[in-house]
Amino acid sequence: MDMTAQREMPKYRSHKEVWALKIIEMRSNTDLSEGLIIPENNEFGPIPVSGEYLKKHQPKVGGYYVVYPDGYKSWSPAEAFESGYARIWV
Repeated sequence: MDMTAQREMPKYRSHKEVWALKIIEMRSNTDLSEGLIIPENNEFGPIPVSGEYLKKHQPKVGGYYVVYPDGYKSWSPAEAFESGYARIWV
């Protein structure tokens, strides 16, 4: 049975607030058991990440290290992040 949509699916706009830093460099040991995210903003030091984080999110330079209000840590490609979020200046 062909489950192809017959019309465009509903669209959604994000309204979440997150903390994020753009990644300028990634460092990890050879077995990917741990690593460091080096943010572009030099006001912040390296961010240690676990091997589990590296394997699950496969972060890449140019993307964003993202932390949600519940503490969940993720990674987002730059294009997706920048088109979905605007900086909140306080």
